[in-house]
Amino acid sequence: MLLRLAVCGLALLSLSAQDRVDLQVVQQIKAEAYERSKVMETLAGLTDRYGPRLTGSPEAREAADWASKRLISWGVQNVHLEKWGPFGRAWSVEQYAVEMVEPRYALLTAMPLAWSGGTNGAVTGEVIQAVFRDSYNPKKMAEELAKFKEKYKGKLRGKVVLLNPVQDLSPSTQGLVKRYTDAELADMAKAVGPTAKVGYDPAKTEVPEEPEKLGPFFNSLNVKGIETFIAQLYGLRGERAKFLKDEGAVAVFTADGRARDGRTAAEQAGRQEAEFPMGPPSFVVTAEHYNRLVRLAESGTAPKVRVMLKVKTEEKVDSFNLVGELPGGAKKDELVMVGAHFDSWHAGTGATDNGAGSAVMMEVVRILKSLNLKLDRTVRLVLWTGEEQGLLGSIAYVKEHFADPKTMQLTSEHGRMSGYFNLDNGAGKIRGVYVENNDAMKPVFEQWLAPFRDMGVSTVTLRTTGGTDHLAFDAVGLPGFQFIQDPLDYGSVTHHGNMDVYDHVPADDLKQASAVIASVVYHAATRAEMLPRKALPKPAE
Repeated sequence: MLLRLAVCGLALLSLSAQDRVDLQVVQQIKAEAYERSKVMETLAGLTDRYGPRLTGSPEAREAADWASKRLISWGVQNVHLEKWGPFGRAWSVEQYAVEMVEPRYALLTAMPLAWSGGTNGAVTGEVIQAVFRDSYNPKKMAEELAKFKEKYKGKLRGKVVLLNPVQDLSPSTQGLVKRYTDAELADMAKAVGPTAKVGYDPAKTEVPEEPEKLGPFFNSLNVKGIETFIAQLYGLRGERAKFLKDEGAVAVFTADGRARDGRTAAEQAGRQEAEFPMGPPSFVVTAEHYNRLVRLAESGTAPKVRVMLKVKTEEKVDSFNLVGELPGGAKKDELVMVGAHFDSWHAGTGATDNGAGSAVMMEVVRILKSLNLKLDRTVRLVLWTGEEQGLLGSIAYVKEHFADPKTMQLTSEHGRMSGYFNLDNGAGKIRGVYVENNDAMKPVFEQWLAPFRDMGVSTVTLRTTGGTDHLAFDAVGLPGFQFIQDPLDYGSVTHHGNMDVYDHVPADDLKQASAVIASVVYHAATRAEMLPRKALPKPAE
């Protein structure tokens, strides 16, 4: 027993020695991050000038070209766009309008859904309510689609179709902006036991119907599960869009729980793959205007609506990941990676999702370069596209460089990869990190983050989190981590909506995040050993 305790003690002393924080460097990083920050300037470029950045669109490419030049001007090396694909169809909005013209004129607040077809000028149609009980449960959605086709076949030609019932607009009792309390963070820090990511079997997996359970369900999926689930869900939506188009619908209006109080939110109507035809012009209409149309239709005074949607498309395009490096010294062949997703949806300018994360990670490499800090390992920045369509960019990159989770055949780069750090939960400051069941990393992060405790960084939890690009690394046994961030108004106001703009990003939060991550990356790049890993996963079934 005494010998065993002595060995454990030596191991802890070794860990403590190699993970001791260089407080002089931390002080330099804090000063650079706060006193000479460029992070909001970068964010303004990515959003006000070059947002939104829908994957595959010319706007995303223009934003990447601008970001590349900015990185080069800071002295970042090997800056390039690394192709992946094929992605599918490029799609951009050029112009749109949605108006009620009878029984009264009203300009309606609406947003087109991505990969909707255009109208070839303004078209007018009478509203018809054809309720489709939408669901994130593909099995139930398939059943609903079969009933919907049978009920409305031959009844939709020339109509503007309202797919949802009246929306409940009961006042919310929750505040719009949230920061984690100490009690919430303490609860988050409690270990809940190992929770492995799971796959998704379309025939067996039950998808919860309750909205509050959908987030935890999605976060529980592994990479292959996410790919399978999204492909099935959007495949069904694409099938619905094809039916509506084939039946001659002029346009399709949907409601969305986030689209109320003047806000809109929008993702996609169907599939982006070029082999799938685009559906009819489809819009999310803000709840107050949507409900008016429904009430008029139910009263027997079917309103008429005029829509115009002009889109620009290109078939069978590839996408890219934006890459840049700070070369290392003594261990330059070993890698520490940082990243965030560069793409966004199109309703706003992609500020909190995820221009903020991209701007912070660009700022991290700027800080390290500006301070001319000695880095033993090469630090590689990668900004991903295709995240919103199912982590496509990061999955493609990991398959190319490290391993395919389906086979777990490892490349030589896999053995030289130390760890990956991700930022993608809005614009809030960092409060800690998810360690993804990697017990050996918990004391490492606790030491690294200790100098930032007075800035609110308190929580190192063994728990896992999902839905971000770190999953692609974790899926092949590489240390991949997502930071815990204050939610702010990410879920209540900005997520995928027209309020996802620069003004909803607090500068001090991004400066704090930049300082924290720059310090973590510096210490990972100069650590005596690479970061500890979990056991290699088995090939995904």
